[in-house]
Amino acid sequence: MEQLATGRVLIVDDETFYIDVLVELLGEHYQVSVAKSGEQAMKRINDGFRPDLILLDVLMKGMDGYQVCAQLKATPALADIPVIFLTVKSDVDSEMHGFELGASDYIVKPFSPPIVRARVSTHIALAKSRQALKAKNILLEERVQERTEEIARTQDVAIYCMASLAETRDNETGKHIRRTQHYVKSLAEALVDHPRFQQQLNEEYIDLLFKSAPLHDIGKVGVPDAVLLKPGKLDAAEWEEMKKHAEYGKEALENAESEYGSSDFLCVAKEIAYGHHEKWDGSGYPQGISEEQIPVSARLMAVADCYDALISRRVYKPPFTHEQAAQIILDGRGKHFDPAVVDVFEAIQDRFIEIAKEYADDDYE
Repeated sequence: MEQLATGRVLIVDDETFYIDVLVELLGEHYQVSVAKSGEQAMKRINDGFRPDLILLDVLMKGMDGYQVCAQLKATPALADIPVIFLTVKSDVDSEMHGFELGASDYIVKPFSPPIVRARVSTHIALAKSRQALKAKNILLEERVQERTEEIARTQDVAIYCMASLAETRDNETGKHIRRTQHYVKSLAEALVDHPRFQQQLNEEYIDLLFKSAPLHDIGKVGVPDAVLLKPGKLDAAEWEEMKKHAEYGKEALENAESEYGSSDFLCVAKEIAYGHHEKWDGSGYPQGISEEQIPVSARLMAVADCYDALISRRVYKPPFTHEQAAQIILDGRGKHFDPAVVDVFEAIQDRFIEIAKEYADDDYE
């Protein structure tokens, strides 16, 4: 019964005698192809024959074995094919040169048939094992990536649910969360080349901003309903209670850090929750810090949150037009807001209009 080939072997030699011996020796167990020069060998491969192993004579006219091996190893798609040199040169320097080029083994002519069979079998088995391991690694990486994406989606859902809970207590909607997320991202992307921001605002940090922005008002869950839901103007004592939501948000996120460990996400979320009511001139709360003392994340959220509060309907006010809201932001340059952030807001305000329409509340006009 004919035995199935267990691999593909390319024999490259310019001596017919050795080709005939090797074909007879290996043909029963492998699919064998033959080339009588280095150039012919590369043509066989480039025409689609992908060997599992190459038996390569060193001394050939034209393109010699060293040149063929060097070209194979320089080609990413071919570099993993094991090469066994066939040569009459048995000196150490010649062997070392071959190994430096990437050869897997050396067989000295005249060779022993059992040795040839054993080494061919061993190197093909090793090559197939490497291929199988590579395939498994690719599959494992894909599964890890899928799991990572699943965890990220779960995290995003949890963040959104927590943020939505805080916002709905204040008669706001999840669309406020979406709008402010995208406002902050748009501002950050517009500032990536600004000298004051380019060291911090990279793709990874902007992604953290986008994910953590929804938690900016999570501290509102700690504010009493009588204050949070009051339809009219707050008195002095009520306003002091309302301002505590920044501290409550910071404490909630610190508790999460204490329980589960810190992360870049929690650090950025804490900066935003605690600092988005600070003002550039130092007149904000809760710390009264100013200018560069205010984290970048909080400075961006300050503009995003203020703009959205202005254009949104509240029980105590109708929605402002974009023009009215934009003018208030511009008037706050260097007082309430970081001047550089206001400048990019002015430059990309059409993007704010687009975001407001895309994530509009039902009463948006």
